[in-house]
Amino acid sequence: MPSTELRQNILTTSRRVVVKIGTQLLTTTEPGIDLDFIESLADQIASLIKRGCEVTLVSSGAVGAGCVELGLPKRPTDVADLQAAAAIGQRRLMRHFYEAFKKHNIPVAQVLLTRTDFDDRNRYLNIRNCIRRLHAFKTLPILNENDTVSVDELRFGDNDMLAALTANALRAQALILLTTVDGLLDSEGNIIDLVDNVSNFLNLTTGENGTAIGKKSSWGAGGMGSKLSAAELVTGAGDIAVIANGRHDDILPRLLAGEKLGTVLLPAKRKLDSRKRWIALTKRPAGTITIDDGAVRALKQNGKSLLASGITHVKGTFKQGDILTIQDSDGNEIARGLTNYPASELKLIQGKRSTEFEAILGQFAYAEVIHRDHLVIS
Repeated sequence: MPSTELRQNILTTSRRVVVKIGTQLLTTTEPGIDLDFIESLADQIASLIKRGCEVTLVSSGAVGAGCVELGLPKRPTDVADLQAAAAIGQRRLMRHFYEAFKKHNIPVAQVLLTRTDFDDRNRYLNIRNCIRRLHAFKTLPILNENDTVSVDELRFGDNDMLAALTANALRAQALILLTTVDGLLDSEGNIIDLVDNVSNFLNLTTGENGTAIGKKSSWGAGGMGSKLSAAELVTGAGDIAVIANGRHDDILPRLLAGEKLGTVLLPAKRKLDSRKRWIALTKRPAGTITIDDGAVRALKQNGKSLLASGITHVKGTFKQGDILTIQDSDGNEIARGLTNYPASELKLIQGKRSTEFEAILGQFAYAEVIHRDHLVIS
């Protein structure tokens, strides 16, 4: 499908969108907070809300704003320094957002999250419910990673991924990633209008393939590669993503009017429901199981549940209800799903028939390792 048709069919009809803005858009070269940009952003989002759009804003910049106030010349590398800068900067950013949106009579709400909030099913649902209720109150949710408590193993790594996970949780029709370049660029510096397979682009590197992935700034934590990873999550669930230049005049209304700006990333043909988005694209796998060719066919071609008889190898320490990656004998990911068995029991019954489970485990057991209802083909 051509980019222009995608824009007209999807973007012009989108009524639930997630917009992500990066640190470079929020800060100036002095350095300082770009109040003119925040004012413009507020004007644009207010116009979308007036049209009936539910907008969720994911904003980076807390660390950068804190560094400005602390007089630091660049983003710290020490975790404690990062946390301190984020605590100061988040307060400063929210004050500026409050003042900008107050002119439009739009309240703002701060939502700070960590990666583990999305791994836990109950907290994941609470995030979705909270944001939806904020929209019902005609309030703009502004999300950021909770840098004041995050450590390396808990971090998203950048707010592009936070935006993608939020878009999937809300089942937003569009994810718009605003940056300081015009979109994904080829080796000649020309904008790539349409990407029909995001996964392929993720395997490309600057200089070897003609695609400019780009580097992160000295203030931010992301880059074009992280935006493609975020777009992969959203497009894989069946929704559209766009990478565009946030400094273009009225970029958001123009994008949602179908204007040809930035790079459009093609959604997959499948449309995952909320639960399957969480299974396949949100909660991180706790282990991996390898299956034989017969089990691969049963899952992919016949729509069957995964049985222990087809499992050849179990890797990881996991508990019942965790997400597992299912791979074939060559190591290719086939599916993901919720396991009925912890690792200790699955290692005992792998390769066995269900009629043998009770004798092996000493109790009645599930016939399926992963039921079809809790499994998503990759």
